[in-house]
Amino acid sequence: MRRIAVCPGSFDPITLGHIDIIKRASKLFDKVIVLISANAAKTTSFSYTERLDFIERATPDLDNVVIDILDGLLAEYVKDVGAIAIVKGLRAVSDFEYEFQMALANKKLYEGAETVFLTTSAENMYLSSSVVKQIASFGGDISHFVPSCVLEDIKTRLVKEIKNEY
Repeated sequence: MRRIAVCPGSFDPITLGHIDIIKRASKLFDKVIVLISANAAKTTSFSYTERLDFIERATPDLDNVVIDILDGLLAEYVKDVGAIAIVKGLRAVSDFEYEFQMALANKKLYEGAETVFLTTSAENMYLSSSVVKQIASFGGDISHFVPSCVLEDIKTRLVKEIKNEY
């Protein structure tokens, strides 16, 4: 039996914190599906296709990682692909409250949807896509926060978005 995990997120944009969780999950499971999913509470800066491209470019050395896109219910997707776990990264206690609620809802929708929480590495505890967007919007250096292979693409888009607002 292959142990498949789904690692969902908006990944808008992918950060080194995301990469850390994906790499660690890839060591625990036979296959990890990094799932770019919609979040109605967030406005995205990058299209699904761009985010998929960024993740592919940032994870070429992870043979058991595949990327997919979802515009629907996570629990149904997990069931459809035969996954045994949903992997979520936690930075702080504030993340846990929201993620715990989501884990319970997913479990109610599909009993086989076990959620596994991985705590972030200490150097990434403060890191989020929102932080990256804010720093980039003011012209700050985001090279310590995102994979170098996608840095220029991310900077170009985020700086362009800010210029268009004025």
